[in-house]
Amino acid sequence: MSEEMTGEFGRSEVFVSGSTQGIGFASARACASDGAAVVLNGRTESAVAAAVDRLRGEVPGADVSGIAADLGDAAETAELLERLGEVDVLISNVGIFDVAAFGEISDAEWERYFALNVMAGVRLARGLLPGMLERGHGRIVFIGTESAVDVPADMIHYGATKAASLAVANGLAKLTRGTAVTVNTVLGGPTYSDGVATTVEQIAAAQSLEVADLKSQLVRETSLLGRFIEPAEIADLVAFLAGPKSSAINGAALRAEGGVLPTLL
Repeated sequence: MSEEMTGEFGRSEVFVSGSTQGIGFASARACASDGAAVVLNGRTESAVAAAVDRLRGEVPGADVSGIAADLGDAAETAELLERLGEVDVLISNVGIFDVAAFGEISDAEWERYFALNVMAGVRLARGLLPGMLERGHGRIVFIGTESAVDVPADMIHYGATKAASLAVANGLAKLTRGTAVTVNTVLGGPTYSDGVATTVEQIAAAQSLEVADLKSQLVRETSLLGRFIEPAEIADLVAFLAGPKSSAINGAALRAEGGVLPTLL
């Protein structure tokens, strides 16, 4: 990282895709709290503007801006990259997930998942990694999932596309040899993000249940944490990997999944 850094991040420029809420927003907040200049992203101008205002309120004095773009669209991604310019840190978070029976997932749905869960990260890295390599420093952090390692039977399209993203990150790391650029993936677990919270609240209301009771019922049996992960808990690891103290970690998939994976590695 730059010699001009004065803190954990100093004046590093950080771009976080899909960051108007959830893990993306929490990661942006963690980086801003460490002194980074942060660029947020979402699909609509209104969502981005609201997230920028929220982050400025939560981290007073933070250097925060935003760019609206649908990163599942190649043309919009290219326009975003032109506006973005050089960044020191790319946090590739944007993605989608849902539960669906394998036989009911159409080709169009598979292509939509591939566009957001794989190609969004590919296009961003293709646009930003060359500059990092030329400058000799930088960080790329992919927000992944334990479902890429243990693919759920009811989320095969999600697990498969996130496994592809994990492979992309591992390959990109091999391009950084001899530089201070690193590429890593955070394997998150069941997280109580904004979207999950909304779904849980809707189900609880429909079934006349307390939200807390339903949340406890939905915790995976293999979870060592015994509860949902909070977005900030994922973001703490993301911020570490995005900063200068993670310089010896490269090409890795680091687990922050609450112990739901019952494997050694």
